Amino acid sequence: MTRQLNRLITALLLYAWTIQPALALDLSLPDMGNSSGSHLGTHLEAKLGRAFMRYVRAHSDVVDDPLIGSYLQSVGNKLARNSDTRGRNLTFFAVEDPSINAFAGPDGYIGVHTGLILEAETESELAAVIAHEIAHVGQRHLARMIEATDQMSLPMAGLLLAAIALGVAGAGSLAAAAAVGSQAALLQKQINFTRANEREADNIGIRILARSKYDPRAMASFFQKLGRSSRTGAATVPEFLQTHPVSSDRIAEALGRSEKYPLNMAAEDLRFHLVRATLRAEQFDSSRAAIRHFESTLKQGRYRNQEAERYGYVQALFRGRQYGNAMQELNKLLGKRPRDPYYRVTQARIALARGNKSQAVSSVSNMDTSTIGSHAGSLLKAEVMLQARQPARAYSILKKLSKSHSDDAHIMRLLGRAAAGSGKTAESHRALAEYHYLNGELEAAVKQLGIALRTDGLGFHEKSKLEARLREIDSEIRALKKTGSSARF
Repeated sequence: MTRQLNRLITALLLYAWTIQPALALDLSLPDMGNSSGSHLGTHLEAKLGRAFMRYVRAHSDVVDDPLIGSYLQSVGNKLARNSDTRGRNLTFFAVEDPSINAFAGPDGYIGVHTGLILEAETESELAAVIAHEIAHVGQRHLARMIEATDQMSLPMAGLLLAAIALGVAGAGSLAAAAAVGSQAALLQKQINFTRANEREADNIGIRILARSKYDPRAMASFFQKLGRSSRTGAATVPEFLQTHPVSSDRIAEALGRSEKYPLNMAAEDLRFHLVRATLRAEQFDSSRAAIRHFESTLKQGRYRNQEAERYGYVQALFRGRQYGNAMQELNKLLGKRPRDPYYRVTQARIALARGNKSQAVSSVSNMDTSTIGSHAGSLLKAEVMLQARQPARAYSILKKLSKSHSDDAHIMRLLGRAAAGSGKTAESHRALAEYHYLNGELEAAVKQLGIALRTDGLGFHEKSKLEARLREIDSEIRALKKTGSSARF
């Protein structure tokens, strides 16, 4: 365990520091002993953030559905505009995991487990947890944890980042404690510091909620609900309460602080309920169980939003390949909102399943993207066009998206497919190389670049770019292998 963890710690830091070849041997951290301006620089934090996300993708199931991603990003952006992170680009994403948890990594990467989305009964409860994580980012708690250990060595800085990553991968606090080993005093110091961070994040998060027109009492009430569910006997302690310990005093303090703010809540976004219905339909072991669930809730009126509940029923029917019944139910929703992107995309997916490619493309071509944004709208259109065997049209869209979102693994995977279907062989393999790289699969990335370099008719400029990228990744692989780690995180 110790040898494996030491390798992971070193690998994580090397992964961050070797993003650019010129920095491959620069393993020094800023002087943590100087209190004046002692913090991780934004350039370094950005590199650590990118490395962190590669680790997350390598060890977790990141949700690539643009509808879910755009919704989380919109909630996060709304909260961030009313926080101390104004002006920073924060990235919000979902992780397919039934546990109730969320986490903030370096450089403003904030992940939310699907189990947490399902557990939140109101949008304010979901926003409360996201606001809490935004507060961690705004107060630079990760950097402050590192600074708090006075003259922290490189391995210990790596330990903190590895502990975060291990938590994402499911090892949680036990792995972090094992990694610290005998350094009990240092561990206690970090635990105390974390408790202070948690209260600070609570206080600031409540203020963010109120300013964003969410219920400021939702944070304390959600924590209370999680605590009650963990004391019923059958349920285990929710992971959020393990990684963000909540005491009765802390809940009381949060409740008291929230009472200072008036209730001035905006109406709940329908998308919150649609996303939860989508996840709920996938939660059951079988499509038959999912269908029975939604038939029962619709019949008995056990739902918070009827429209979303019917949408969940459509998703369950689609999962069960009952396309005719799914379309019959979906038409009831389209009658109310004929250009809604959730309904239009579902209509397109049903059409594709039934072999009607032209109808699928038509469905997404005329949808209203004002609620999900042009980025998500374009990505959804490209996905449908690829499945409808129109790679050239998909390529045109994805090429533009890749220029502004070069660190998006999902876009790179789709671009690889679209380029291949459009006869752009070298570009296809280069895009797939970036996809593997962003997923922490360095040797697979090298293999794709090698195939791209062997493509007939490769121009001098394109060949030079491929060779340069190959050297960069080779450098990272060599650095990783020196630690005894594989070239996959």
